[in-house]
Formats: sequence, structure tokens, C-alpha cells
Amino acid sequence: MATTGGVHDHEQDTRNADVLVWVNGELTPRGEAVVSVFDSGFVLGDGVWEGLRIHHGHPAFLERHLDRLFEGAQALMLDIGMSREELTRAVYDTLDANGMTDGVHLRLMVTRGVKSTPYQDPRVTVGPATVVLIAEHKDPLPEVVENGITLFTTHVRRATPDTLDPKLNAHSKLNDITACIQAYTAGADEALMLDPHGFVATCNSTHFFIVTREGEVWTSDGRFCLGGITRGNILQVCRDHDIPARETTFSLTDVYSASEAFVTGTYAGVVPVCSVDGRTIGSGRRGPMVERLQGLYAGHIAADVEGRSRP
Repeated sequence: MATTGGVHDHEQDTRNADVLVWVNGELTPRGEAVVSVFDSGFVLGDGVWEGLRIHHGHPAFLERHLDRLFEGAQALMLDIGMSREELTRAVYDTLDANGMTDGVHLRLMVTRGVKSTPYQDPRVTVGPATVVLIAEHKDPLPEVVENGITLFTTHVRRATPDTLDPKLNAHSKLNDITACIQAYTAGADEALMLDPHGFVATCNSTHFFIVTREGEVWTSDGRFCLGGITRGNILQVCRDHDIPARETTFSLTDVYSASEAFVTGTYAGVVPVCSVDGRTIGSGRRGPMVERLQGLYAGHIAADVEGRSRP
């Protein structure tokens, strides 16, 4: 049985009912894994997180994910309380405890910790950071990767850095959630979000690209989206294989007339977009550029994990 539609759709795996969850250094059965009701993440969404994809027993692009995690924590003056090496060991311990090697998605979450009272001031935090790792058997659906998704442009805009910096991969995702709600109630799989000036920015849970009629790969200028790991990898793949690609400012008119479109993310990699706001993109099916990038990106992942060793 599949979950809701979209890039993150997947078949339910019964093995996930018995996974062990890493909570502050302890591996706990899923049904018993809890945090305090006074935890900063529960009370306020005060924390940072990363999603990791596991290939051949290794987390792909781990260093870049840890870079983003620690940069976010630094911006929030949040002491993770663990080194990069300790977090890496926790990732592998979680995978080992669950016997996981492939087809796995792992979420690493850090909050500021337990508060003495449910109030926003970080100075009422009384404990160390809360660190949780949840690994699940979870694969993107082949039909989604091949046939693609639909998008709807939401009225919910991406925030400016002086309100909520889009570079922060923070626990608070309410603007993305409201965008997602508007998209699925309109019958689409995911929301396409504009920047404060009305130009295309990103999607509510993935990054957005188009392929122009001239064969160029475009994505937003990056000012109003998260510094996506997969987004950056696709731009690198394009450079490595002489595919013209750039970060630029473009509008919905450019989107509607594109020959292809796709989204990127850690979970599903590269996924085609078949329509936006009821407009069919290109042929309405996965195009040759998207299919090529899917293959090249698979090789990019393989090259990353091939050079990894266990801590």
C-alpha cells in the first residue's frame, strides 16, 4: 500500500514497525521512542535536521549534510553537543542495529533540548541538545521516478532572510506545510513556490529545475531556497558532462514553455514534472534530459559511496 502522492510516496514496509530509533545515545524500539513534551522541538520547532540516503551501507554525501547541519546550528546558537565523528558513528550504529544497507532513508534531527517551561527564550533550556536518528526501509516508487509528478503554484511565498532564512533547514516548516496543503487540495502532488518578487524559487519539499527549448538546465538563483545537496550535485553533474546549466531568475512563463521540468531531493534524486498549474510540460512524460540526468546522478552517488570507509 502506498502513502500519499508525490515525490516522497513509497510502499509501506512492515519491517519499519520494528526499527530501533537512536535517541540521545540509546537505541529504542520505535513504539517506545519518545522525547519530552518540554523539548524545544516539540514546543517551538526549535532545531535543525538532515535527511540521508543510504547506499551500499553508507550515507551518501555525508560531509555536505553535516556541513549544513552544523552551519544551521551555528546560526541558531544551538550546541549540538556531539562532534561530526560522533554523529557519523551514531548513523552507522543505527544502520547496524537495524541490519540496513540499501533502500533506506535516515532522518537526523537535533533540537535545542528540554526547557524548564514552555517558552521561546533559549535561556530556559535546562538540558543538552536532543539528538534523534530515525532510519526506515523506504524507496521511491518506480512509477513516480519514471512518470513524474504534478505541481501547483501556491500563493504562499518563500520567506526573506530577515524573516526566516530559507538557508536554515529548521524544524519549523509551516510555510512549506501551508504550501503543500494548497497544492494537494488543488489536486497536485507538490507546491511550486515563488520568491517575494514573483519569480520561481523552489518547491515545498524539493528543488525545481526546467530544461529550456535550447537544452539548457535552469534552476532558481538560489536566494530563496535551501542550499540543497542534490540540487548542488545536479549542477555539478551538468558541469562534469558539458550540459549547459545555470542558476538564474525566471518566471512561470518560462516554466510553462519549457521542454522538460524536474525536481531534485535526497530521497528520490531526480523526478520528472509532467505538468504545472494544468499546463503540460513538454510531452507530459519523462524527457531525454531528465532520463540522462537520472542515470548520471546514480553514477555520482555510486562514486561517492565507493570511496567511503566505516568509522
